[in-house]
Amino acid sequence: MKKAELLKETRKRRRKMSKVQNRKRFKAKFTKKTVGTVSRMLGGKKYGVEHALQMHASSYVVMPAEAIYEKDLLKKYQSVIDTCHIYIIGYLPRIDFFGAAQIGDDLELSFLIANQKRVLRFGPIPDGITFKVDGGYHFMEDSNGSRFWWDEDKLMHMLNQQPPNLHFEVKYIGQAYGQDGSRNALDRLIKHETLQKIAVKGVPDGYKLSLLLLEIEPDNTLITAFTPNAQVQGAEGSRIKSGLEKLYGTTESERISLFEAAMIRYFSPEYNKEFKKSFPSTNLKILQDCYDKDISAVFAEICIDEIPFMLFSDTVEPKQYHFSKHDLHQDPDRKVFFCV
Repeated sequence: MKKAELLKETRKRRRKMSKVQNRKRFKAKFTKKTVGTVSRMLGGKKYGVEHALQMHASSYVVMPAEAIYEKDLLKKYQSVIDTCHIYIIGYLPRIDFFGAAQIGDDLELSFLIANQKRVLRFGPIPDGITFKVDGGYHFMEDSNGSRFWWDEDKLMHMLNQQPPNLHFEVKYIGQAYGQDGSRNALDRLIKHETLQKIAVKGVPDGYKLSLLLLEIEPDNTLITAFTPNAQVQGAEGSRIKSGLEKLYGTTESERISLFEAAMIRYFSPEYNKEFKKSFPSTNLKILQDCYDKDISAVFAEICIDEIPFMLFSDTVEPKQYHFSKHDLHQDPDRKVFFCV
């Protein structure tokens, strides 16, 4: 290679190296700036240790409201129903299946959803599987002659995965626990005045009165934040101990009540009265132990991928995941978890 070409190649490598080094310096500078901003926001808080109690739904059952009287239908869900102490009453679009057809290698299912036509198309149909119609019944058949079709829950999942999603309008949130968890949500709903009131008032055309039952994760979760340059120094050990006491000392009944109150405050359902504006408050009995153990915040979450619709209300837009997060103290120097 000629000398001129060598010099040209050397200059090109230097320029490239210079750009890479500049990018590295910029990245470090940006990270330092970001860390500095967060430190300033968290710095000067009252305590060096703050705790938040976290609760989340882990299992669920969806059913039409009238199904609570059909014992045979409920048997297949009973093991989950027994652990569900939170219930949500609301409106779910009525889904009516009215036909299917094979288009090339794809399968096309036709529905009426809230009186609106909708087509669900997917494929290709796997090898060895055949789509058939016999006597008005649609089914898939494998090479051994075994037949199958999707149940309502699976069809809802499939529909929710393709826009537009299915939406469940939250009208009421409640809980049932009883003595040592002896009552589940279904026990309460069988003679539920508000459920009857909503049913009597009437459900919008194209919708059905439905229930979402939730199991709240039995293990408590504590989120701890360590803040720099706290106003009160030397209290970190006692505050960590207090948080652990709350973590292991929160009963299932208390956890259910906190989750219910937080979600009522979040969704503000039409038929709920208590907690819509009063949660959180130092006057609430269910929060007294949180204040006694100096918990700074409460999180309640519904984040279950398998729920076949998006929850919404007049105050919350349709979403798959819902986070109800509340500071328990109004003082700015105690607000740590939602300041960033």
